[in-house]
Amino acid sequence: MSQSSRKPRQPKPFEVALAQLQKHYLLGPVAGKVHFYTASKRQRVAMPKAAYCQIEGHSTIVFNDALKLDATHWLGVLALATLVLAVGAPRRLPVPAALSDLAAQLAALHWWQQLKPGVLPEHFDLPPELLQWGRHPVEQIAARLRSEPPDEVLDGAWTLTRSSAALMLPGQPANSWSPRGQAAVDHEQLFAQSLVDNAKRALQLQFEANHATRPGGDPNSTAARAKRWLISHYPLLGSLLTQFELVEDAGVCERMNIHIAAVQISTGEIYMNPRRQLGLEQAKFVVAHEVLHAGLNHSSRRQGRDPYLWNVACDFVINDWLVGMNLGIPPEGGLLFDEELRGWPAEDIYLRLAADLRVRRRLSTLRGDDVDMLDERPGKFFTDREEFCRRALLQGLDYHQACGRGVLPAGLVEAIRTLNQPAIPWQAKLAEWIQERCPLPERRRSWARPSRRQTATPDTPRPRFVEPEDDRATRTFGVIIDTSGSMQRDELGKALGAVVAYSQAQSVKQVRLVYCDAQPYDEGFVEIDALALRVQVRGRGGTVLQPAVNLLLGRSDFPKDCPILIITDGLCEPNLQVARDHAFLVSPGARLPFPTRKPVFTMS
Repeated sequence: MSQSSRKPRQPKPFEVALAQLQKHYLLGPVAGKVHFYTASKRQRVAMPKAAYCQIEGHSTIVFNDALKLDATHWLGVLALATLVLAVGAPRRLPVPAALSDLAAQLAALHWWQQLKPGVLPEHFDLPPELLQWGRHPVEQIAARLRSEPPDEVLDGAWTLTRSSAALMLPGQPANSWSPRGQAAVDHEQLFAQSLVDNAKRALQLQFEANHATRPGGDPNSTAARAKRWLISHYPLLGSLLTQFELVEDAGVCERMNIHIAAVQISTGEIYMNPRRQLGLEQAKFVVAHEVLHAGLNHSSRRQGRDPYLWNVACDFVINDWLVGMNLGIPPEGGLLFDEELRGWPAEDIYLRLAADLRVRRRLSTLRGDDVDMLDERPGKFFTDREEFCRRALLQGLDYHQACGRGVLPAGLVEAIRTLNQPAIPWQAKLAEWIQERCPLPERRRSWARPSRRQTATPDTPRPRFVEPEDDRATRTFGVIIDTSGSMQRDELGKALGAVVAYSQAQSVKQVRLVYCDAQPYDEGFVEIDALALRVQVRGRGGTVLQPAVNLLLGRSDFPKDCPILIITDGLCEPNLQVARDHAFLVSPGARLPFPTRKPVFTMS
C-alpha cells in the first residue's frame, strides 16, 4: 500500500479536547500560554493512577493519558485545570499544600460552572453553598477552609487528583527543555483581559443588533466614534450607552432649540447638533454628560423644583465628576463648573441657585437657555426606562471596578449605589421617629400590692411590674394638622392612621392636637385611640402654620422636651420657624417651600 493511500490518523480524544480548549472564547488565550504534557511522556513526578492531572509550577499541566475519557470529558477536565492557573492559585498560594489545592479548585469550579466548557464527571458535584465560596479570592477561600473546613471537601476525592495527592506542585528549575530567558506568563492577567475583550464584543454586538444606523446618520461621525469609544473603553457607561441612539440631525436640533446636545430617556435618544463640529474628546465629554443624566434619574428627581435651575444644578455635579475622571474635554460655552461647589449634591446646589435668581442669566446648559433633559411629563414607560438606566449604570460601575479601569469620584460611586438601594417607606421612617422620641418605658417592680396569683402563699408579698406615672405623662408629642382647603381628606386619614398605629406601639396614651389653616384651633390633649375616629376637622381656610407652632410653644401644660409633628401639603408660609425638635409629614408629591434639615416624611 502506497503512503498516499494510507488513512490519516484519527486524533485522540484528549487531542480533540485540547484543540477545542485553545479555541474557547474566554479560556483560549490562557490555554495558548500553558504547556500541556501527557503523563506517559513526562514522568518527573509519579501521578496517582486515578488522577486526571497535576499542575507543575505556573504554566505546566500534566494529564493522565491512560484514562479512558471521551473528548467532552477531557475538555471539562482540562478546562478546570486551566482555570486553576487562570485564577492565579499557583502564584498566590503556598505550594504544595492541601488547603491550597482545595481553595484553588473551589475557585476554578465556580468559574467552570459559569462557563461550562465540556462535561465534568459526577464526583465533581458539590452543594451550591460550597460552590459560592469560589466567588472570593483564593486567599480568602483558603483561610475559610482553615477556620471552618466542610466535611464534604476534606477527603480530596472531588479534586483533579481524586485523592489527597497534591494538585499543584512546585515548578522545576530551568533545564534543557524550558526556554531560557523567557518572561513568565501571568495567566490571571490573561484571563482578566479575555473577560474585558469579550464584554466589549458583547456590548458592541448588542448595540449593533438593537440600534441600526438612523436613516441619514453617519456611523463614522465624531459623536458616533465617541460613543463607540465609551462603549469599548469605559465600562462604567458602556452597558447604559448601548440602549441610546444618537440623533445628529441639524433640522431636528434647530426645531428643538438644541445648542449642543440633549437627552430624552423615554425614547432612548441623545441629540447632538452636528453644526457645532465638536472634536472627538469634546464629543466624549458631551455624550458621557447626557447619558449620566439618564443613569442618575435626574428628570424624575426634580420633584417640583424649577426645571432650569435643577438642570443647572445637576450639570454642576456631572461636570465636576467628568473633569475629575479626565474623561474628554468640555466644549466651549457648555461647561458649568465651580471649584466651590465640588462635592455638593445637586439638591444643595439648587438651593444656592434658587436664593439668587439673577444667576440664571449667566448660566446655560448644553442645550442653551433651556433644559437638556427633555422628559417633562414622565409616564409609566418613562419610569421603567429610568429604572433600567439606573441598574445599567450600577452594573457598569461593578464591571468598571472589577476590571480596575481607573479610579472614579467617590461622590459618583456613592450616588450610583444610593440610587439603586430600595427606598425606605415613609411609614417606617415615621415609626422610627416616634420610637426614638417616645421610647417604651422601663418596667419597674412595685411592692405596693400583693399579686393575686400567689394562692399557695398568700402571706408572702410578691412584686409586680408597673409603669411609672411620670414616664406616662411625658411620653407624648404635639401634632399640628394643616386643615386648609388644599389638604385632601384621604391624605389626612392616611397620615392620622399611621400616627395612631405607631403611637400605640410605643404606649403613647395622648397627643397634643392643634388644627391650623388661617388660624389655629387647640384641641388640647386627645386620646390616641380617638385621634382618627372622633376628632372633627375645623377650618378649611388658607394655610398659616406659624400661629399653631407659637401656640404649642407657649402653653405651660405642653412639656418642653416634647417634639412636634406637622402634617401639611407644603402650601404654607416660606419662613416657618420651629424652635423645637420637629418633623414634617407631607402629602404625596408635595415639597416644603423652605430648606430644612429636620426629617421630612413624604406619603406615597
